[in-house]
Amino acid sequence: MFKFIVKRLLLSVVIFFFAMFIIYTLIYCLPSGYVENTARELSSATAKSGGKTYKEWVDQLNKEYGMDKNVVEGYFSWLWKAVQGKFGTSWKWNMPCTEKFSKVIWNSFFLGLVALFFEVIIAIPLGVIAARKQYSVTDYTVTCISLIGISLPTFFVASLLKLVFVVRLGWFDISGMHSRNFIAANATWWSSTLDIAKHFVLPALTLIFVSIGGLMRYTRTNMLEVLNADYIRTARAKGLPERKVIGRHAFRNTLIPIVTILGGSLPGLFSGALITETLFALDGIGYASYYSMTGGDIPFTMFYLSFMSILTLLGNLIADILYAVVDPRVRVN
Repeated sequence: MFKFIVKRLLLSVVIFFFAMFIIYTLIYCLPSGYVENTARELSSATAKSGGKTYKEWVDQLNKEYGMDKNVVEGYFSWLWKAVQGKFGTSWKWNMPCTEKFSKVIWNSFFLGLVALFFEVIIAIPLGVIAARKQYSVTDYTVTCISLIGISLPTFFVASLLKLVFVVRLGWFDISGMHSRNFIAANATWWSSTLDIAKHFVLPALTLIFVSIGGLMRYTRTNMLEVLNADYIRTARAKGLPERKVIGRHAFRNTLIPIVTILGGSLPGLFSGALITETLFALDGIGYASYYSMTGGDIPFTMFYLSFMSILTLLGNLIADILYAVVDPRVRVN
């Protein structure tokens, strides 16, 4: 297993190298003059104080981010700085990319953690129950709910929740991290935490609803396949209680494909929910990356895409390791 992990880590480094080269090339070839636009804004802002001219800003920005070189030289220049943790200063947020990241990442993490927790404890048991009671009212109900969750887009679910709980009932604020009457100077740590938690309810419900459908359907399908296997019929013929047949034999074999999904979901705890955070104006990594991308913030965009690439590779590695944990038959020679 140790050799397998080392090989996968080395392979992940190679994949990351080429993935980031493709991303850098795409950003390098963008037709929009983000550097020119930023230089124009900076020169206008500093014109009265005798600052740099537009041409000087263009030259400085191109040199700082390797845009004055060809794509290969520019990529290696950026990669060398990235390995040292130097991703530059965000044009959008006017602070180092790593500093902005550290300010917003934990909001995304706690939101993703809550959503993943409820997704697992709701979707997997319902999928198992639907498989055990195939073609029953319970099965049809679970299937209907899962199909609705799969079909509805995130922005529609978020808008529907806002209409019901914000406009109609008035229980929550429509967006933001704090209430309209919240005063930070007079608030205690506990009251501030509760106020923030209140604003996480609707985004968490949105993520849970759009996520449970796929996992629920996936669990049901794989559980049905296992329940129809010969060894399950043998276990029942030997007189084992149904609880042991389902829990000890069927469900454990169902976990193998489920681990693939959950392994890919773990990086999502840190990658942020871009659409959901933007719709509810939550100051998370997804929200920051959205406005950085739309605002032409190349340094933060490259940092975020690098971070996402590492998380994806890490999730695949975790899924492979969990295979051997879940099923003793899975061994790497």
